Amino acid sequence: MPTALVTGASAGLGRALAAALVSRKWTVIGDGRDPAALSVAAEEIGFTAVPGDVTDPAHRAALADACPALDLLVNNASSLGVSPLPSLAGYPLAELENVYRTNVFAPLALIQLLLPALSRGVLVNVSSDAAVEAYEGWGGYGSAKAALDQVTAVLGAENPELAVYAVDPGDLRTAMHQRAFPGEDISDLPLPETAVPAFLRLLDERPPSGRYRAADLLVTA
Repeated sequence: MPTALVTGASAGLGRALAAALVSRKWTVIGDGRDPAALSVAAEEIGFTAVPGDVTDPAHRAALADACPALDLLVNNASSLGVSPLPSLAGYPLAELENVYRTNVFAPLALIQLLLPALSRGVLVNVSSDAAVEAYEGWGGYGSAKAALDQVTAVLGAENPELAVYAVDPGDLRTAMHQRAFPGEDISDLPLPETAVPAFLRLLDERPPSGRYRAADLLVTA
């Protein structure tokens, strides 16, 4: 039975991915910052919960201990940063450091720990269209995701035995997206489950390492 680690599995896209993998008879380990929400998700879906914050080295070590052998790592846990979204000219630098710590340094640190366990498996880093498009207010989050894209590309070049993907899932109806637009109605956005088939297609077909948009994978499926 293949094994996957999905960070940020208590809600949103991470939870949807964990549910899809469990339905395919995968063993799934999931983490999340909210122990109560993670426990509920783990019980409802059927995965192993390891609560904690990916920016914490002790928590990353616990995740590594839980995954002696691994077929899939999904770095989904992310931080939006300040809400409402500020311009870069006024972005609090301490908060920006936290965004980079969560969205860039923590995924790379976890990858460094888990590469021996991942062997010839699949690595997925969840990206965003804000990594490649210039949206007002999205400079903090977007630049961090752009850095993660480059980290992903270099890891793919350095580890040809792995399938290494940065995936832009598109705008989804999640709590984090709601924080980006406080007070606005985002009910017109698709649910996270709608992007899951794109991720599963990458697992099934294992195309060359690179950056992929879920919308493109879904259209050509």
